[in-house]
Amino acid sequence: MEFKHLDVFLKRITETTIPGADCAVYYHHEPVFRKCYGYADVEAKRPLTPDTMYYLYSASKVITCAAALQLHERGEFVMFQPVSDFIPEFREMKIARRLLNGSMELVPATRPIRIQDLFTMTGGLSYDLDSPAIRRVRRETDGRCPTLETVRAIAGEPLLFEPGTRWNYSLCHDVIGALIEVISGKSFGEYLRENIFEPLGMKDTSFHLPEEKRARMAAQYAYNSAARTYAPKAGNDYVFGSEYESGGAGLISTVDDYMRFAETLCRFGISAEGERILSENSVRLMRMNHLTSQTQPDFNWTHLDGYGYGLGVRTLVDPTRISTLSLGGEFGWSGAAGAYVIMDPETELTVYYAQHMLNSQEEYVHPRLRNIIYAALQ
Repeated sequence: MEFKHLDVFLKRITETTIPGADCAVYYHHEPVFRKCYGYADVEAKRPLTPDTMYYLYSASKVITCAAALQLHERGEFVMFQPVSDFIPEFREMKIARRLLNGSMELVPATRPIRIQDLFTMTGGLSYDLDSPAIRRVRRETDGRCPTLETVRAIAGEPLLFEPGTRWNYSLCHDVIGALIEVISGKSFGEYLRENIFEPLGMKDTSFHLPEEKRARMAAQYAYNSAARTYAPKAGNDYVFGSEYESGGAGLISTVDDYMRFAETLCRFGISAEGERILSENSVRLMRMNHLTSQTQPDFNWTHLDGYGYGLGVRTLVDPTRISTLSLGGEFGWSGAAGAYVIMDPETELTVYYAQHMLNSQEEYVHPRLRNIIYAALQ
C-alpha cells in the first residue's frame, strides 16, 4: 500500500487552486496517511500544521445527527413524532405557493414536520441565511441569537413544500440542535461536549474558538471561479450571532479531532478506546438511504450521483452511476470550505480531508480524492 498518487494530487491542488490541504487516512482502523500541504495563512506564509483548526461548516451536521440519535436510542423521541411536540412554534406551518399571476399565497400544511424530516432534509425549510425571521431575532437580541430562540423564529417562515414530499438542503439540522437543547435541558454545545467530545477525547472541537487557540485557526479564503484566484474571507455566515450554536454549520475542529469521531462511526459507534457513543444499529440506520422514489430525484447534485441520503449523511447505493472506486455503504458528508469525510465500515476505511476555502471546488477535489485513496488500498 502506498499513497504516492495522493501525495502528488494534494501537492498539485495546493500549488494551483487550494491555499492548503490537510488529510488523514485510517485503514483497518490504523493511521496509514497523515500530511499537510500549503498554507494556513498565505499572506503570512504560515504553513499548515497537524493542529491547525478550521470551520467544519456542514461537516458539523454528522455530529449533530449522531448526538440526536443518542437521544433517540434513549427513548426521548421517536422519528414520526412532530417537531412541535418539543418546539410548539412549528405547530401550524404554512406553505408558500406561487400563483399563476406571480403572487404568493400561504396555505396550511396538511401534515406536521416530523423529526425524521429534519434528519433527512425533507422538512420543507429553506437555507435562507438572511430571512426576515433571522434578521428580526438578530435585532431583538442585540446580535446574540440564542440557538433555541433563533430556531423558534425560523419556525415563523413559510415552508417551501409539504413536509416529507421533497428533499431540500436547508436549516433542518440547525433545528435538530435546538431540539437537543429542549430534550436534554442543556445548551447544545454543553450536550455535545458531555456526550461526544469528552468521551472521544476531542479537545479541539467546539462552537466558539478560545482565545488561546486563535493563533491555530487557519485563515479562510473564497475562490473566484472566473479569475481562478482566491481572496481572504472572514467569518462564518452560518453563525447568526454570538450565542448561536449551529447544528448545521457551526463547529470548529482539527483533522485529528474529527477523525476521532469519524473513526468511531466507522467502528459502528465505539471508539478505539472502547467508548460507545452510539449503538451499532443506530449507525446502520444512519447510513441507510432514507429517500423515497418521490424525494430521491431532488438529491441531484452531479458529484453525488449514485448516492442516497441517510440521517444527515450521503450514502452510496449505486457505484456504477458515478463510477466510483468505493463500494455501496460508504457514507459521510462535506463542508462549505472543503471538508470531506469518508466512513466505510466494510472496507474499514476512514478519511478526513480539510481545507479552508469557500466555493471549495469540491466537485473537482472530492471524487478524485476518494478514487485515489481507494486505489491505493490494493
